[in-house]
Amino acid sequence: MQQQRQDADGFVYVSLPQLMKLEHRVRGLSFQGRQPLSSILSGNHASRLRGRGLNFDELRRYQPGDDLRHLDWRASLRYGKPFVRTFTEERDRPALILVDQRMSMFFGSQRSFKSAAAAELGALAAWMTFHAGDRVGGLVFNDNRIERISPIRSRSRVEALCAAIVRQNQALSASQPDAEDDDQLDKVLQHCLSMAGHDHLICIVSDFAGAGPRTLQLLRELSAHNNVIAMQVYDPLALKLPASGRVLVTQGELQVELEVERRQVHQPLGEFLTGRLKDVATLLRRSQVPLMMFSTGEDALEQLRREMGRLTGAPR
Repeated sequence: MQQQRQDADGFVYVSLPQLMKLEHRVRGLSFQGRQPLSSILSGNHASRLRGRGLNFDELRRYQPGDDLRHLDWRASLRYGKPFVRTFTEERDRPALILVDQRMSMFFGSQRSFKSAAAAELGALAAWMTFHAGDRVGGLVFNDNRIERISPIRSRSRVEALCAAIVRQNQALSASQPDAEDDDQLDKVLQHCLSMAGHDHLICIVSDFAGAGPRTLQLLRELSAHNNVIAMQVYDPLALKLPASGRVLVTQGELQVELEVERRQVHQPLGEFLTGRLKDVATLLRRSQVPLMMFSTGEDALEQLRREMGRLTGAPR
């Protein structure tokens, strides 16, 4: 059993007991089934989630009341009598939860760090899919390591995924240098593509730092035969810098304190942060993958309920 950090308060570092307790907070939430009209997952457009897949069962003679859409014309013409294909619905489907714990996530100006918010969202997504009767697995990654958890329908598999999230989350430190290789996200998506065949539910929780044309291509390939949901975690600084005060910017061991009231600091820094957030959001929307955006300044579960259209007057 892995040791837990004493400073795992859920805002900078998370703990395994904390993620396991989230099971009881996801009641009434589901990625599947009928969604409220305000939900990001509703509507007849490219971002709508498919239902569970159908497995071919048998070919048999047509019986009154059979769905004519299931007529097998080749068999019917061959035997001179109508034949239909019958199908059984899959009992469950594999779900892959991808959770980003890179150094780009180890930052927060309000409430929690992006890494902690992503850890919580990853656990919430895992519990939601588990209670939907689906198999749960995933990929947890930092700048140079990818942990793979194969999908199985069991509570212990959810715990294994949460343990991997906690392990990588608690290994983060301001003394760690950022990775020179910035294509780790694409490597993870490529790895996911090799794991996911058809009809997987894939939930990606990340700030999507380093996303580019290759990321867009991989997302499109993944979503061609699977249900893909993007959960973009961002810091409120990306929307609006404070008018005064100081902002500590870190790059591995390098730390720089900037006076944001100075015009030559405030304007370019604000334009960079806001522009980067918009660029990533635009790229994700171009992939036609449903996009949910989560601020580190608010409770992750409440935002998830709002994004799913479960709260009254949800703004969509």
